[in-house]
Amino acid sequence: MISVLAQERLLGAALGSLLTGGVVFQQRRTIYKSINQYEPQPTEPIFGQKSRQEFAHMWNKSVDNTFGGMIEYLSSRGW
Repeated sequence: MISVLAQERLLGAALGSLLTGGVVFQQRRTIYKSINQYEPQPTEPIFGQKSRQEFAHMWNKSVDNTFGGMIEYLSSRGW
């Protein structure tokens, strides 16, 4: 059995942790609400239309850079 003093300290630490966690949670919630209230930011899915277009552009550019010389050579030979 632990002493009464140790029990009181554990109870105080547990209650203090709960109170601190509650205050921090409430403050974060208030901050996030205020940010969303004044600056609604549209969210785009990871693979949204804009992302797919940028990826397709980068893909085409890298393929052109990689195989550009070979395509010119084959085109000059009549392929």
